[in-house]
Order: sequence, then C-alpha cells, then structure tokens
Amino acid sequence: MDKRKTAIITGITGQDGAFLSELLLDKGYHVMGIVRSLNSFNKKGLEYLGILDKVEIVECSLLDFTQISNLLKSTKPSEIYNLAAQSSVSVSFKQPIDTFHFNTISVINLLEAIKLIDPSIKFYQASSSEMFGDINQLPILEDSIFHPKSPYAISKASAHWLCVNYRESYGLFISCGILFNHESYLRSDSFFIKKVLSSARLISEGKMENLTVGNIDIKRDFGYAPKYVEAMYKMLQHHEARNFLVCSGQSVSLRDIIYYVFDRYNLSHELVVVDEKLIRPAEIPDIYGSPENTKSMLHWDYDFTINDLLDKLIEEEEQNK
Repeated sequence: MDKRKTAIITGITGQDGAFLSELLLDKGYHVMGIVRSLNSFNKKGLEYLGILDKVEIVECSLLDFTQISNLLKSTKPSEIYNLAAQSSVSVSFKQPIDTFHFNTISVINLLEAIKLIDPSIKFYQASSSEMFGDINQLPILEDSIFHPKSPYAISKASAHWLCVNYRESYGLFISCGILFNHESYLRSDSFFIKKVLSSARLISEGKMENLTVGNIDIKRDFGYAPKYVEAMYKMLQHHEARNFLVCSGQSVSLRDIIYYVFDRYNLSHELVVVDEKLIRPAEIPDIYGSPENTKSMLHWDYDFTINDLLDKLIEEEEQNK
C-alpha cells in the first residue's frame, strides 16, 4: 500500500465524506472510510456518486483508542480527514452529554494515536462556524473570538482547541477548516435548505400542505459543498498547517431563501408556517465570514452567489425526484 496515496476519512457517510472521497479518488488516493458498523452504514452518498465500490470501508469506533491505533498501524495513512461528529445543533440541545462526549473524545483519540504511532500523518479537522456564536465583528476572520451558543458549538470549539494544542505542542501537521453552512443534493432533510427544497417540491405536487419553520429572520453564510471539500484537500497540501475559514463571504436571511425557492415553484408565501417549538433556545442573528485568506493562500476559487447555489440545488432536486 502506497503511504503517499492513502487517506482515511471519518464521517464518510455524510455529504462531505462522499464528495471528498470522489475528489481524492480522482487525485489517485487509496481512500478508506471509517464507519461504526459495516452492516448498517448509509451508502446513499457514495452510491449517488458511483464510487461505493472504489472506497475501502472499515469498521472502527472513534471512541476506542485501541481500535484507532491498530488501524493506523495496519494502514499507514498519510492523511486523515476527520469529518465525523454529532453535527445537529438542535439534537445537541436534547443530547448535550452525548454530543460533547463524541465530538471531543473521538478527536483526542485520533490526535493521540497520530502522535504516538506516526507524527508525519497530516490531519484535517472539520471545525464549524457555530463556534463563533455571539460574534464581535463581521465579517468573521480566522482569529475572531469564540462565544459558542449551543452544546454542539461548544463541543466543536473544544475539539478545535485540542487540534491547535497538538499542533503547537507536538509539531503535528493539523489544519482546521472552519466551514460555514454548505449544501448539496446529498444533504439530509433535517438541514434547512434541503428541507425547504424537498418541501417546496412536495407542496407543488400536492403531497404536503405547508412548510413549518422556526426563526427565519436570522441570516447565514451558505455555500456549495463540492467546492468546499476542495478547500479541505488544499489545506493538507499547503506547506503550513493552520486554521482556514471556508465560506462565501456573504449572508442571506432564511426567509429570503424560502421565498426564492417558493417563487421558483410558484407557491404562495402564506404556505410558510412559523412554529414556536422549532425556535432554538439561543440563536445567532447574523453571521458570515471572509474567505480571502483561504482564497489567496490555498488558491481556492469560489464565486457562487446564493441564487447560483439555490438554482443548482433546485435543478438537481428536480432531476432526482
């Protein structure tokens, strides 16, 4: 097995894992995906991209240090992309202990295994824009202050600082990609834009009566997932390990997104129903970042507008209905 061409991806069942697998395969890597169970993992994304038979799927618990250590010894990867997490903000309010436990212990297990077994392994950590929370400036920069406002955000901030500590203390090549919202057809229906798209289509077909939402006057920075995983890859090819923001540089209200999609389907805005139960205990009113460092340092090209993104997602939603 050629170590220079071997990459391990955790969280391979998510949209990012699928798109990153496709990218790395195109680059000539031997791609290994970590799953909790070989019998029940979600194959949808890998099957959709036609690469399921090209990725080696390995069963390994990220909460078990011994399993991780044995895997690194036997596979000798050159790069690890850690995309695994309990990633739902709303679920984290309901399951704060489980969220914090998995999102931190899994990371320190991976870092400690790299330190002890092969410090030359390059490590990518999927950090999150949710870590910033109550922001003190816009646009957000790499050195903006963290003030997380959910158990999920707190867990990701903790994992992020673990990575920074191992990079600074042990000289490991660890880059953290602080990604803002990024979407694709492969998103699950629990994510906002995917929920809006699938609901609008079903309403237009007479299969659903309305779209139920929470606070839609907040603003977020959205981008296109396949382009964002390009930045992940470029981070580990860069000569220096550091933190990078991956974002579009602009924010849009959730209300504007809904109305744009509904207008495309010729649906009345009155079919949008606000449910107080869906409003989170703590919310960030507006957040967007500056991608300038990532664009200049990694030569990352990104120019999608929010309308470009929505048009592309609507087109793919229609192609696959």
